Amino acid sequence: MKLRVYLDTSVFSACCDNRVLERQAATQEFWARRGEFDVSTSGVARDELQQAADETLQQKFQSLLAHVAIHPITQEMKDLARLYVAAGVFAPSMFNDALHVAAAVLTRQDILLSWNFRHLVNRRRRAQVNQLNISQGLPTIEIISPPEV
Repeated sequence: MKLRVYLDTSVFSACCDNRVLERQAATQEFWARRGEFDVSTSGVARDELQQAADETLQQKFQSLLAHVAIHPITQEMKDLARLYVAAGVFAPSMFNDALHVAAAVLTRQDILLSWNFRHLVNRRRRAQVNQLNISQGLPTIEIISPPEV
């Protein structure tokens, strides 16, 4: 059985961003292996990627999005994201980060893959997310960066 991997916006961005070549290479290596996983994202990532100012970059993002399942954002996801914020797991200004986590949890992903070390990929936040999930009868989730998968 393949691992179910949710990609946040930073994974798509890193694939096209040559400012940090090591990160870009690690992300492109993941993309080359994506067939080993059931890969998905959500409407929030799609919407964030569509905000890219450069049309060529938008086309690259659309090409990448064509290779993953895109889960629509549901009211249940929004409610869980609000619960994360209300519990102090995420600040109100980090609502989209909370929404990525909620989308990954509620679509039963095994892993949320991200390069966002400040808001997502850190032990403290992962522990808080999983503690709240357990208290709500929801599954836990691994939140890791591409080199870890």
